[in-house]
Amino acid sequence: MYAAERQLFLTEMLERHGRVAVNEVAHHLKVSTETIRRDLTVLERAGTARRVHGGAVLSSAYSRIEPSLSQRTSERPDLKARIAAAALAFLPPAGGSVLLDGGSTVAHLVAALPADLRLTVLTHSVAIAHQLLGHEGIALHTIGGRVRDVTGVAVGQRTVETLASTRADVAFLGTNGITADHGFSTPDSDEAAVKRALVGSARTRVVLADSTKFGPHQVFSFADLDQVTVVVTDDGIRAQDRAMLHEAGVDVVVA
Repeated sequence: MYAAERQLFLTEMLERHGRVAVNEVAHHLKVSTETIRRDLTVLERAGTARRVHGGAVLSSAYSRIEPSLSQRTSERPDLKARIAAAALAFLPPAGGSVLLDGGSTVAHLVAALPADLRLTVLTHSVAIAHQLLGHEGIALHTIGGRVRDVTGVAVGQRTVETLASTRADVAFLGTNGITADHGFSTPDSDEAAVKRALVGSARTRVVLADSTKFGPHQVFSFADLDQVTVVVTDDGIRAQDRAMLHEAGVDVVVA
């Protein structure tokens, strides 16, 4: 298990139980107690955990923004992990640059990143940045702004302006809805503006979306279908939805 995967596991344990014990987790993961202590130190620096004797407790600051994100991360985890694994094929070569959106499937992608990966990564997601802390091969840059309580991502004019001066090889994005006439959409206007900027700041745009995202649409569109390079989804996608994407020139990868 990679460090990022252990730290995601520890974060999920903290969210579920409020605390973790070093000895118990080390035994469960079959690693040394010193390894778990180092992981907890990373999470403490990120503001996720607060170290206590024998383990750690969930940071009160982190718990204010994470419940909805952790709930989404726990929904259909096996399916999201498959989508994330398939999306790894679109990572740029060593030394390349990546933009990471917030969202549960993107979190699974981060957990699956190879330990020897060498990339520059930019993200506006607090949770994604937490996951990437301690990954030795990642040059991590956070994109600031006002952090939304519901999703834990930075939004607003500062965030959009920063992205406007950014050009990355690949952007990995989530979406709440996909339809022919409304494209890719999300329920919040501020998040839509940031996602729109992410799309405009990358040469290759990869959307990670399970098949339930097709059909329903949200209020705010952030990209037309033909503005996305590829959609990575699961085998529940309907034939007509796949045809819709192909007609728009979008590649479809089924995990």
